[in-house]
Amino acid sequence: MGVADLAEYPWDAVAPYAARARSHPDGIVDLSIGSPVDATPAVVREALTAATDAHAYPQTVGIPVLREAIAEWFARRRGVAGLTPSQVLPTVGSKELVALLPLLLGLGPGDIVVHPRAAYPTYEVGARLVGATPLAADEPEEWPVGTRLVWLNSPGNPDGRVRGIPSLTTAVRRARELGAVIAGDECYAELGWDAPWDDEPIPSILDARVTGGDAAGVLAVYSLSKQSNLAGYRAAFLAGDERLVAGLLTARKHLGLMLPGPVQHAMVAALGDDAHVATQKERYRRRRELLRPAVEAAGFRIDGSEAGLYLWATEGRDAWESLDRLADLGILAGPGHFYGPHFPQHIRFSLTAPDERIASAAQRLRS
Repeated sequence: MGVADLAEYPWDAVAPYAARARSHPDGIVDLSIGSPVDATPAVVREALTAATDAHAYPQTVGIPVLREAIAEWFARRRGVAGLTPSQVLPTVGSKELVALLPLLLGLGPGDIVVHPRAAYPTYEVGARLVGATPLAADEPEEWPVGTRLVWLNSPGNPDGRVRGIPSLTTAVRRARELGAVIAGDECYAELGWDAPWDDEPIPSILDARVTGGDAAGVLAVYSLSKQSNLAGYRAAFLAGDERLVAGLLTARKHLGLMLPGPVQHAMVAALGDDAHVATQKERYRRRRELLRPAVEAAGFRIDGSEAGLYLWATEGRDAWESLDRLADLGILAGPGHFYGPHFPQHIRFSLTAPDERIASAAQRLRS
């Protein structure tokens, strides 16, 4: 399969519903795509400004202070101690890493790439680009011989599912039995809502309780887009197995996958400042506490959604019918069809809208 064989970008199918929602007298409330709407923190913008004299090519491996900041952040915020700079690597956002990892690992026809049943489509796209076989399967016992890469997504997009230590441990054990690389996409890990994740950190796949203190075959992927409103910076990183990281670094050097120098300095500032992360989380908490009961009052059941930026909801009918109903209210959401064939009656409400728009959506849903 080549690039020319890829399906149309799925969000294009939402355009007619968006057009109808825009005709609402009070305007559209766009809860479809999880793109941050709040300002990038000043501490990050100031660091970027101070680093704009970037006349030389940046290094793919990242500046030393960034690699040290990533390792320290894992220890402080994720409970993953002992990472060295040689175990971390900045990436140009996390989506490109998700899409390219099968290629960078040398996968091809005959190989299987496992991903969650409820998943955004890039996991599958990455597998198909190299001719590998994508398989949607959540439980380790479903992962067959021939699996070369397993993607976990905890907290999940779109369903907000969180895997605890026992679940992660079982997954890593099974991946090692198969000789597969296992990668945890953890981009929403700072956004836990329901017990116990409202009081304790969401575990990383690199937690020593999961890996037994050995990161062999294990990678964690993280993005600053959500916690720090840096989607426009394309600021992300991976960490884990030193051998895998070294191989990925070599491949990325050849491909010219370099994070701009000023962005690297901005990432150092973001990773070292916990205050803005707490502030942003409280913004999302207020929006969630306003929107969730309104969605339920409108006849939807919310599933999962214990962490992350979304409400994963169903009213027991096809998602396109739900989108049709919501468009009449001037509200746009994401249909479950975009996240695999297993959830055709679910829709995804995003919390990434301004407070006033969230309030307007809640009022419309209640009425």
